[in-house]
Formats: sequence, C-alpha cells, structure tokens
Amino acid sequence: MADEASTARARELREHLERWNHEYYVLDAPSIPDADYDRALRELAELERSFPELIDPESPTQRVGAPPLDVFESVAHPIPMLSLDNAFSEDELAAFVRRICDRLDVDETPELVAEPKLDGIAVSLIYRDGRLWRAATRGDGTRGEDITLNVRTIRAIPLRLQGDDWPAELEVRGEIFMPRAGFEAFNEQARRAGEKPFVNPRNAAAGSLRQLDSSITAKRPLDFFAYAAGQHPDDGWPASHWEVLERFRGWGLPVSREARRVASLEACETYYREMEARRDGLAFDIDGIVYKVNAFAAQRELGFVARAPRWAIARKFPAQEAMTTLLGVEFQVGRTGAITPVARLKPVFVGGVTVSNATLHNMDEIARLNLHEDDTVVVRRAGDVIPQVVSVIEERRRENAPVVIAPQSCPVCDSPVERVEGEAALRCTGGLVCPAQRKASLRHFAARRAMDIDGLGDKLIEQLVDRGLVRNVADLYHLTQEQLCALERMGEKSAQKLLGAIEKSRQTTLPRFLFALGIREVGEATAVSLANHLGSLEAIAAADEDTLMAIPDVGPVVAAHVWGFFTSAQQEVVAQLREAGVTWPDVERAVDNDGPLKDQTWVVSGRLESCSRDEAEERLRGLGARTAKSVSGKTTVLLAGPGAGSKLAKAESLGVEVIDEAEFLRRVQAGAEG
Repeated sequence: MADEASTARARELREHLERWNHEYYVLDAPSIPDADYDRALRELAELERSFPELIDPESPTQRVGAPPLDVFESVAHPIPMLSLDNAFSEDELAAFVRRICDRLDVDETPELVAEPKLDGIAVSLIYRDGRLWRAATRGDGTRGEDITLNVRTIRAIPLRLQGDDWPAELEVRGEIFMPRAGFEAFNEQARRAGEKPFVNPRNAAAGSLRQLDSSITAKRPLDFFAYAAGQHPDDGWPASHWEVLERFRGWGLPVSREARRVASLEACETYYREMEARRDGLAFDIDGIVYKVNAFAAQRELGFVARAPRWAIARKFPAQEAMTTLLGVEFQVGRTGAITPVARLKPVFVGGVTVSNATLHNMDEIARLNLHEDDTVVVRRAGDVIPQVVSVIEERRRENAPVVIAPQSCPVCDSPVERVEGEAALRCTGGLVCPAQRKASLRHFAARRAMDIDGLGDKLIEQLVDRGLVRNVADLYHLTQEQLCALERMGEKSAQKLLGAIEKSRQTTLPRFLFALGIREVGEATAVSLANHLGSLEAIAAADEDTLMAIPDVGPVVAAHVWGFFTSAQQEVVAQLREAGVTWPDVERAVDNDGPLKDQTWVVSGRLESCSRDEAEERLRGLGARTAKSVSGKTTVLLAGPGAGSKLAKAESLGVEVIDEAEFLRRVQAGAEG
C-alpha cells in the first residue's frame, strides 16, 4: 500500500509531466531538457509499478503527448500511435534483448532493424488509392491535429505514390524534421529581418507544421522520413519491417539510408557507436537509435504494454541539454577589446562531457534570457560546438535574485567600458595598455595566416607579457636567447627555434602584415584588397575614409576602423615593427580589376589536389573575384573539395552554385586565356 509521501510524489510528478507535455507538444516551448523529462517519467512509472493503486487512467505513463491544438481539426488515428520505452545504457538494452528472447522462447537474438531516432515531429499520413488523403500529428496518441494542407507543401512527401502495387488504403508513419543546413539558413534570414530565430531544428519543424497559413509552411525547409506502417490490409502485406521499408522506397516514400539489420546485442552496440560518432556530421538531428524486432509474427507474439510495444526500444544518446545552476558570470576581454560574458556553471554532464562553462554571447543575449544570479539554466552542447545557455527555468529562481548587469569598467585593466551604437558587444577602451588585449593581439599576430611565428603559443605569450618582456608585438623582435631560456619549460634548443621563427617572420607580405596588425573588421580578404588597390602601407595609412570606401569589400564600418587605426597611437607600433626589420616585397597596385570573375563572391572549402585553398583564393582574386570564408546568400560559387561538410550543405540549401576542382581549373584556365 502506498504511503502518504509516495502518493504525494506521484501526484507532483503527474502535474509536472502534464505541464511539460503542454509546453513541448502544444506550445513548442519546452522549459526543461528531454533528459529531465525522461527521468521524471521513469520515476513515476517506477512508483506506479511498486504501488498499482497509484495508476491513474490520465497519468502521462498511460498516454502519449498532449491533446491537439483547438485551432486545428481533431482527427482519430485508425490505430493508436504509441511511444517507445527508452534504454539509457548498454545494460538496459541487454535487458530488452533478454526479455524478447524469453518471451519468444529462443536462445539467439532475433533479427532487429536499427534506425536513427530522428528529433522531429511524428506524423501519420493516410493514402487512399495511392493519393495523400490526410496528414495528422501524433497528438495524444489516439487523436491528433489535421495538418494535411501544411504537409502537402513538403516536397519530400509524395502526393501520389509511385507504382501500382500499393493497397487501397495505407497509413504511413514517419518523422517531419528540418535539416541542419536549412535550419541555419532559415535562422540567418530571420535574424536579418529582425525576427526571433528558433532555438533548435525540432522546434523549427514543430512551429512550421502548426502554421494556420500553409503558404508559410511551404517556405520552410522541411524534410520527411517514413519509418513504419500504421493501418494496412493483411492480404499481400510483407512479413517483416525491413520489407515494408523496401516497399516504401518503391512507392516513392523517403526512408533513412542509415537503417540496418542486426542480429546480436554486439551488432546493436556497434551500430550505436558508429552512429554516435557520426551524429554531428549528419545532415539532420538524431537523439538515439530505435531497435525493432523485424518479423511481424514475432511482433504480434510480443505484443504491447500500456503505452509502448514490447518489440521496440529507443537507445538514447547522452543528453545534449541538461539543467544546472549558474554560479556566476565572468566577463572576458578579447583581442579587439570586446568583452564577452561567460557563464560559470555547477559542473553537469551533457553531450558526452562535463561542462562547467558556457557562452552567453553578449549583453543582448543576457537580456533575452532575463538572466539572474544563481538561476537554474538549461545548457546545450552538440558535438564540438561551444556549450551555450539556451534558457532559464524562471520558476526555480530564488526570490529577489539580482539581475546580471554589464560591467562599467574593464575587468582586467579597469579602463572604462563603451558600447558603440548599433553593436551588441561591450568594449574595453584600454587598447594595448590592457594586458588581456595585449596577449590576444600577440596570439593573432603570431598565427599561421598572419606572421606565422611557429612555437609562440599561449603559455609562452602569458609568460612574456606577465614578466614584462613584451609590451607590444614589436618587442618580439628584440627578444634574446638569454631571456627566453629563463622562462619555464624553455630550453636552449626551443629558444633557438623560436628565435629562428621570429627572424623568418621579418620577411612577409603586405596583406599578411595588415591582417596581423589586428585592425577591427580587417580579415584576410580585406587585407588583400587594401594592399592591391593602394599598393603600399604608406598609402593605406594616408588614405581618408572616402578613399578607403572606394575599394571593393570596404564599407563605411571597415573604412572607419582602418582610418582610426592609422591615426591613433597604434601607428607607433607599426613604426617600431618597420624599424625592427619587418619588410615585404613591393605590391603591384591594381587599377580596376575587370577580370572575368568581377562582382562574384567565391568560397573555397574541402581538400584540393592541385593547390592549397589559399592558392586557389589567390587565383580567384587575380581574376577579379572576391573570396569569403563562409557561405551566405551573397555567395556566387562554392568550390567544394572532399570534406566540404557544412558549407556544402548550406550552399545546397541556399541554391548556391557548387563546382568541383576540375571545373574550377577549367574556369581559371579560361579566365587566364580570356
């Protein structure tokens, strides 16, 4: 018999789960990570197993999701759309396999089908006489929302099945999702339009499907994979799930290419590890693996529990979101003086690692989050992406908790902090008197694409600045072997090697030198434009803003930063570098490059065989093209070699022309001859 504490806890868990269900399924605004929801659901299920009298027909353990939105017509599913039980470890998956074998009374694991568990929106599609008749969300598992008009706009979903061997009535179940590249492009457009971006692809897909105006859904980059059949005739129907997937493909329904048949626990784990390793490189989000008994006869024998089939389970990946406590906000100073807030967190395991810090981007983001001291926050980490705070659990906020505010002075040098109109970042006004900017400037100056001083790493820079040996970048050229050998972990050979690299860097190019100076907004491509169009450092230093703005890729913001740099005390550092012997060959000044690629913007990505990416960009600029490091709506062509990755996906989603190395070489040759 359940005691008072167990009864109260079950009631509390049901209330929490119902509210979280409403936020997730109806509002598309979840306030907690999936891992915390799963944990609460498992606790409630365990209580109900221990005390059956606590089971309530309305309990979240007895149904799936939440009721449909009132604004859409509610429709009944021919067969309930059930959820899946979860396995969070290899042991739990092994227990699932043992239960299957015991119920089927077999010694060896029956054949299973393993498929990625898509992080999207489950839907039911009903085809009558081969034509899409109705589409509905899962809803509460028994009834869903009629979203037919919206689903008809998704190109991945056929309005008419291919072939002629499909049944007169067929229910197809699958997942609608937003691919990562489409999600990034959509959010970029939203930001440009001043609109609020979506938090993740799953929310973006849900919001797109729940548009009352289907023309809005039509503009969203949605995709679909079919993963099961619901209602179907028994006559002539395949004997296994794998055969159904093959039928789907034949009828023109998209099915995941990652599905695989496995016949042992070891094969299940191998597939899981492979997909976990590939997870962040896929074109879409997945949060685990679904294993299903392949043979339908075995599925029927295994049957169902209240809310899930006994013949299937979801093996979840480590959570990419988790809740933790904000311990404080630290403001870090970067190379250009930008002050970035970083959240210090109570350590939490998320995305496969323990996270104790997360980015907060800027004060605008802190305001958006409405962040207070000691808040309970949700942290997200996906792959190698820097962890970030995505939301605050305001209901857990302590009373009278202070709001996180911006610093009035630099946390490193105590210089005043300014915020330029139109910019989100705070900036320290200390310049090179600020040790934080000094160290960051040295790191940038020594980088491979700048002065390329091999061996000048972070720890060595810390020592050089902290001991007062280097006050600015020009001091590097006056270091002695005796000074270097006195530093920690710096032997005679290491000191000689570093001095050799410093000596080698005295011979550089004007674009590299300009880039190395760290002028705000002057990247590699802009440095090349400045050098090519003005020809000398003296001409660049003497140019006014109007002259600078006449150069391609130099707008008013960049012109102001370049002009400001060369009319400030920074000019003294430049003079010291020249006195130290830093030099470069003369630059042949470009008049007006009317090459065949004029007004085109190219991006180079991936591995090239005939030349390096830097050399390819040089050739393109020689033919009049602008080069950029990221793909956007302004990109004309992407040169994509093997390993182009996310840039290729984004180019395809934006309709940017993509060419391979052979076509690039053909165009370069034609341009050179032309």
